Amino acid sequence: MIDFRYHLVSIVAIFLALSVGIVLGTTLLKEPAIDTAESLANQLRVGNTELRAELKAVQSRQAANDLFVVADTPRLVRDALAGERVVIVEAPGSAAGTRELVQKVITEAGATVSGRVTLTDKYADAAQSAFVDKLATDAKPVDLVFAAEDTPYDKAAAVLSGAIVTSDAAQVGKSSQVAASTLETFQRAGLVTFTEQPAKRADLAVLIAPAEPYTGDGATQQAATIVSMAVGLDEAGRGAVLTGSLTGGGAGGVIAALRDDAAAAEKVSTVDNADMPMGRVVVVYALREQLSGAAGQYGIGSGVSGVEPSAPPTPTATSGG
Repeated sequence: MIDFRYHLVSIVAIFLALSVGIVLGTTLLKEPAIDTAESLANQLRVGNTELRAELKAVQSRQAANDLFVVADTPRLVRDALAGERVVIVEAPGSAAGTRELVQKVITEAGATVSGRVTLTDKYADAAQSAFVDKLATDAKPVDLVFAAEDTPYDKAAAVLSGAIVTSDAAQVGKSSQVAASTLETFQRAGLVTFTEQPAKRADLAVLIAPAEPYTGDGATQQAATIVSMAVGLDEAGRGAVLTGSLTGGGAGGVIAALRDDAAAAEKVSTVDNADMPMGRVVVVYALREQLSGAAGQYGIGSGVSGVEPSAPPTPTATSGG
């Protein structure tokens, strides 16, 4: 009985000690723990408020800058492309809004937009490469010779570009039965659609990049397809500019793919912020620079050579018609 009472008292004493320890510990730590948590929460609230205020200020400044550039755009681009004809080509996945705004500024610069050609998803589908190769081979003019290393999309770009742009001033704006037939062939095959009269060829081209980078297993091939088109337009005419939004110009995007291709970047200019008023003005300046035989990578993303050409072009008489 003594042993049992001894053990019972010991057990009670242990639980009592634990209870007292818990109560004392909770009492002693309660206020510091709560104070620390409340202090941290207050700091986070203050930090978030400050960040929201900074973001609002940045957005307000950007909106004001955009309004200023939009209002001044006609003066900034006046006659920069007077007498030129420009064709607009849209890659699969490009934003119609971007194309409309770019077209507006090109028109304000004095150029005539000959038409719009839209590449379909089928055109950029790697599974269609054999079909594209055969179509390009069958549709090519007799005087066009493909290089041995040309891919199906290099060939298609050469044939299609030759139908919508020319470097021959005497042929700019002139009707061409061969060009019209080529466009109709590509349209019947489901590879392009077009509006207005792109067969009355332009001397300059603007290619609108996809709004977002291509994804999936065929993304690299799809981007290469659009780069081939940009190069084809440049080689067939007097210059080409690939443009789009900063999002589409990021890693994995078509603009990034062209900039990573040294040979293409020496020929074709890019502008990665055509979704901004400033960028659309630079598209005009880049086209003007292309007429002089130079190229550059412009915008605010990675791989740029500057925000705009180092010497914004001064309007001069052109040979375009």
